[in-house]
Amino acid sequence: MSTAQFVNIGERTNVTGSARFRNLIKDGDYDTALEVARQQVESGAQIIDVNMDEGMLDSKAAMVRFLNLIAAEPDIARVPIMIDSSKWEVIEAGLQCIQGKGVVNSISLKEGEAQFLEQARKIRRYGAAVVVMAFDETGQADTEARKVEICQRSFKLLTEVVGMAAEDIIFDPNIFAIATGIEEHNNYAVDFINAARRIRETCPGVHISGGVSNVSFSFRGNEPVREAIHSVFLFHAIAAGMDMGIVNAGQLAVYDDLDADLRERVEDVVLNRREDATERLLEVAEKYRGSGDKAEAVTLEWREKPVRERITYALVKGIADYAEDDAEELRLEIAAAGGRPIEVIEGPLMDGMNVVGDLFGAGKMFLPQVVKSARVMKKAVAHLIPFIEAEKSDNAEAKGKILMATVKGDVHDIGKNIVGVVLQCNNYDVIDMGVMVPAAKILETARKEKVDIIGLSGLITPSLDEMVFVASEMQREGFEIPLMIGGATTSRAHTAVKIDGAYDNEVVWVKDASRSVTVASKLLSGGKAEFMAGVKTEYDGIRERHANKRGREKLLALSEARANASPIEWQGYVPPVPKKLGLSVFEDFDLSEIRAYIDWTPFFISWEMKGKYPDILNNPTTGPEARKLFDEANAMLDTLIAEKWIQANAVIGLFPAQRVGSDDIEVDLGDGRSTVLSMLRQQSVHRAGVPNRSLADYIAPAGHAHPDYIGAFAVTAGIGVAEKVQAFKDDHDDYRAILLEALADRLAEAFAELMHQKVRREYWGYAVDEALENDALIAEKYRGIRPAPGYPACPEHTEKGKLWSMLDVEANAAIKLTESYAMWPAAAVSGWYFSHPESQYFVTGRLGKDQVADYAERTGMTLETAEKWLAPYLGYDPED
Repeated sequence: MSTAQFVNIGERTNVTGSARFRNLIKDGDYDTALEVARQQVESGAQIIDVNMDEGMLDSKAAMVRFLNLIAAEPDIARVPIMIDSSKWEVIEAGLQCIQGKGVVNSISLKEGEAQFLEQARKIRRYGAAVVVMAFDETGQADTEARKVEICQRSFKLLTEVVGMAAEDIIFDPNIFAIATGIEEHNNYAVDFINAARRIRETCPGVHISGGVSNVSFSFRGNEPVREAIHSVFLFHAIAAGMDMGIVNAGQLAVYDDLDADLRERVEDVVLNRREDATERLLEVAEKYRGSGDKAEAVTLEWREKPVRERITYALVKGIADYAEDDAEELRLEIAAAGGRPIEVIEGPLMDGMNVVGDLFGAGKMFLPQVVKSARVMKKAVAHLIPFIEAEKSDNAEAKGKILMATVKGDVHDIGKNIVGVVLQCNNYDVIDMGVMVPAAKILETARKEKVDIIGLSGLITPSLDEMVFVASEMQREGFEIPLMIGGATTSRAHTAVKIDGAYDNEVVWVKDASRSVTVASKLLSGGKAEFMAGVKTEYDGIRERHANKRGREKLLALSEARANASPIEWQGYVPPVPKKLGLSVFEDFDLSEIRAYIDWTPFFISWEMKGKYPDILNNPTTGPEARKLFDEANAMLDTLIAEKWIQANAVIGLFPAQRVGSDDIEVDLGDGRSTVLSMLRQQSVHRAGVPNRSLADYIAPAGHAHPDYIGAFAVTAGIGVAEKVQAFKDDHDDYRAILLEALADRLAEAFAELMHQKVRREYWGYAVDEALENDALIAEKYRGIRPAPGYPACPEHTEKGKLWSMLDVEANAAIKLTESYAMWPAAAVSGWYFSHPESQYFVTGRLGKDQVADYAERTGMTLETAEKWLAPYLGYDPED
């Protein structure tokens, strides 16, 4: 098991564990005491344990004062607080002070079940997690059997009687000192490790923690040996299921870095492998005795290396703190040898970036690391530019010049920005034109800048048509340079069938950022002909399969598909009546409330780190970098919330509605106004018993005994994002710019999740008692759906125009629609609310010409226009 999953609980803000902290609190020096907490967080503590239990202190007053001070310190308050006290009144006072989800340390069964249950119920009402000690009416558990027995009993009470979620339970099965000279103590570490494994197996979902420093107490005064014991103990305990621990995060030795002899002797003690283990460790302990302060010195050891090695190290590690200083030192060094400032870029900086490129290409670096490397490079180059310009020297010769743009009507550019950074890291000169760029502007700039490649990006379906148009314009204007295609809505098939046919020169689909360098390199090298021969063979095969598939595609006639609609029994069904009809507007919504609803899996995917959250944090390969990215994302969230970088707005509406015909929904907007939403229906041939669904199926038909209703929503967490992103880019910090864009997208999706829950519980009110954790919300365990125009169940984007009119979205939420019906700001989500218990998401799939023609008639479009908007879904060739 990877240590990437381990949560460090900082121990130095505990008056019983730190003499310095105790004296600061007793002296009333809370400012310096805050510095202790800050140092813990900076050293890697992911939770800080606060304990004020001291005989000469008013523990309750001290706890309240300290926690209130922490709340005003964003760089400390970004980590959860563990309230540690043996006095319940202190714990409860602390729970009333902290923001977000706290942790109580601790409760146990030592006073019996009644008090245990009473305290647990209060903790659950405060929304906190809890540490449960392996301690019952007969005493503290010291053997494996006792530890397991007490924890299993506590688990049953907490989950079945109190109703606490398993993930909010942290068991502490007691870590006791080993190597004490008392034989009965020799197996204490083994008992803990084995108990941890059994508790995790029999109490699924819980966490295991403990005070790690206890295990090495016999060697107090010998910090190097204590650190070695902690390291070895954690190595085995984490593998058994321990995922939290109270440790000094800044002084934790790396298992693999331990001296081999010391590690073997410590392991003998921890695992109780031989009778003389303690004696053998004592034999060597003295030679390791020292200050124990090696860690801090080691962290900056690289700064003692020659400057060229330092700059490579900084680029690989993404450390930008010294970029300007090192660039200046290199400039002076090269100038002393008669060289020019440009040689710093051409030489040491590019050498370092080549190392980054090689590591990334070999899968030994991940995308977030590469983007951080670019930040170092850009800061160093920015320092050198004035000197280069003073000499009127040309820039370092790049491998090629690439123009990149998100096409007209589209506003999404996170992926494009990442590709641009990766290309720059590999010595390509990148011209980023931003978003919503018309074809004429793209081609004009390409000619003016004499670029070697044009790269187009897009997320929404209409962007596919726009890319075809750009390609056809390149053909018309006689361009002969390669065209690279990328973005979430694009595909190899669409590129082969539609775009490649519009332009006679090289057209290549690029799946993601990691492949962009390879493609660019092949297109601008002597191997281009061989590379493109392979692409052409691949595209020819795709076109042939596509043509054959279109000819063989089995679609039902629209009338048959409608006859096989969702079999909903309307007789006797009474649709829920909204508690509040009409519009509700939410301006500047609390971001800290939205944050709790974030689905982190897509966040990692946007950084090309595949894996489901939280498992990705524990992956042996990606875990360490995923954890680092996760921590940095949460640190930015803390800051953007505290400093109000961005604003979240929303508007929702609930209206009477009825199905008219087979696939239309008539919505009553009040005051005699109405609108008709036109839905599409699946036409693919399904196996027996599987209906051909349409969203219209989920609204009661006209004439039903009871009126039905539909909802609409539009939310954004993007107000202010563009300005802040530009500020980061102006500071040569692409990493933070991309990180903010990715977080804004996640907050917008989380806001949509939160608003849907509020609708179900309060505004529509058909699920007032719903109490789902975030995992269950992400898994859509609730009643109802919220499909979005442009997505599989309702793929036609122009229906968004009706939604904007219904909700007056631009006025009420400050979200605009582009000419291609993309939302701006980009961090926005909109869609419909359906309440029927049988409503579900589905993929519309291929459409027959009879349905497209019918849809055109229902919406007032021409057939040609309807085919344009539905192009990716056509089950026929419009030219046939």
